[in-house]
Amino acid sequence: MSSTKRILLIIGGGIAAYKCLDLIRRLRERGHHVRVVMTKAAHQFVTTLSVAALTNERVFTDLFDLDDEREIGHIRLARDADLIIVAPATADLIARMAGGHADDLATAVLLATDKTVLVAPAMNPRMWVNPATRRNVVQLQLDGIRFIGPAHGEMAERGESGPGRLVEVPDLIAAIETAMAPLGAEQGPLAGRHVVITSGPTHEPIDPVRYLANRSSGKQGHELAVAAARLGARVTLVTGPVSLADPSSIGVRVVRVVTAAEMLEAVKAALPADIAIFAAAVADWRVTAPNASKIKKSSAGGPPALTLTENPDILKTIAQLTKNRPPIVIGFAAETQDVLAYAKKKLKSKGADWIVANDVSPASGVMGGDRNTVHVLTSGGVESWPEMSKTDVARKILERAAEQLIARRAAAE
Repeated sequence: MSSTKRILLIIGGGIAAYKCLDLIRRLRERGHHVRVVMTKAAHQFVTTLSVAALTNERVFTDLFDLDDEREIGHIRLARDADLIIVAPATADLIARMAGGHADDLATAVLLATDKTVLVAPAMNPRMWVNPATRRNVVQLQLDGIRFIGPAHGEMAERGESGPGRLVEVPDLIAAIETAMAPLGAEQGPLAGRHVVITSGPTHEPIDPVRYLANRSSGKQGHELAVAAARLGARVTLVTGPVSLADPSSIGVRVVRVVTAAEMLEAVKAALPADIAIFAAAVADWRVTAPNASKIKKSSAGGPPALTLTENPDILKTIAQLTKNRPPIVIGFAAETQDVLAYAKKKLKSKGADWIVANDVSPASGVMGGDRNTVHVLTSGGVESWPEMSKTDVARKILERAAEQLIARRAAAE
């Protein structure tokens, strides 16, 4: 950002509070003025002395501080900031925000502000997916509160993994600067562009309780949506059933579907687009006539006969449109053997501009994991990338796609 902003950071009581020390340092390096409110629980993880040393400001902790409240301090804190960040936002703090509580300095400030509030959750994965937390998050989003994260990964508790990690500081910085950017500002090479992305598996019903599916987690597709938004794009993410939190990046609209047919219709409805990326692992087949009630075991024994029908080929359908075809269509080829051979065949038969191929055999750890090794196939040949995080794969794909769009526009001019 080119101008100094006044940022109020509310530090919640979670182990991830230590990351806020680095966040403060980086915000100060960018010239921003940072004030901090610490909850009572936050003192269990970071000290006011450390925070004060980094901000070069006093740390605010008490709603009933005599000196501050003589001038209605919580109102002044709420009004003086250009942006309020809550990090880490625990399940309890999110619940109190959603309920409109004002029983400590943090919640009183949040209730009194009319400024943009950015919340970065951090908690145990089971707390994050609990229906109560999900309801609270939805309510806050409806109230205009912005969210970044949580990230997916290993937790502080041994053996715990899933959605619930505080996003890394660079991601927080990016979200903060996006939130503070003036409306209509150019925010990246994809500003003004529309990107459609599919993610996750599809579930094809057999009966009311069973379905055909695959092991796709949706991590790569969701990372692609975040990467596109960071480059300034307006993003439509069409996702099958996943356990991931929706991307909280500004500019990402999430459309949830279940079946391949629903996914195709959602993609068509989202067009026109400048880039379409098909990262979803769509089921190739569906049951022709799903049973209306749960299929029971036969007294004669033996499995039931399932008649299957081929699902629509979403990538091929969009890539071969004569009207509203996106200028860049990118497909994914998830293979367990002969990866490049199958990917080359797919590039030719589908009509896509690129195919991103990867090995998803169990030994690779790609499905459900956080890392990926991909090969990018175009009409110009094959480029094999080294193993990297799915975040970095997504960023690199979108940067390349943005470069291609810019080159095409320049050539047209």
